[in-house]
Amino acid sequence: MDVGKQLKSLRKLKGLSQRELAKRAGVTNSTISMIEKNGVSPSVSSLKKVLAGIPISIGDFFTLDLDNIEPDQVVFPQAEQPDVGANNVSLKLVGATLKDRSMDIMHERYAPGADIGPEMLQHDGEEGGIVVSGEIELTVDLQVYHLRAGDGYYFSSNRPHRFRNTGKQECVIFSANPAG
Repeated sequence: MDVGKQLKSLRKLKGLSQRELAKRAGVTNSTISMIEKNGVSPSVSSLKKVLAGIPISIGDFFTLDLDNIEPDQVVFPQAEQPDVGANNVSLKLVGATLKDRSMDIMHERYAPGADIGPEMLQHDGEEGGIVVSGEIELTVDLQVYHLRAGDGYYFSSNRPHRFRNTGKQECVIFSANPAG
């Protein structure tokens, strides 16, 4: 294995400069450069120290197939947020393409009079959100709440719940709940 090439590829995959990796690992910038150019063959302890700055174990470093790894997507432009809503409710889902996503982060827009539907929602997990603009009527169990910009909510999703925009302007909410 070409240790220098593997280190350089891994560093770039993680979005680190030589200088940043050196700082994290507590070594000089020239040490990282020399290892990557195969100008020096690091000892196991030196390599462990450098790899701790990434962080990755020495075992994973030698067995990781970097040629078949794509970096995780971190930013999701608006055009890559599918709208999964209906009934005058826009639900833009952030990170929809991520495998094994454990939560749904939504940019919600409720037109005046919009409603999630006649049936109360009920599912596993918890959910929460913040009203950014407008107002929304939130029903949880039999309790009705009227939320305005700046108000937030958080509750167990196994409780029957529903959202309705009873206002005269669009309501915008940012929310999170379990993926599913």
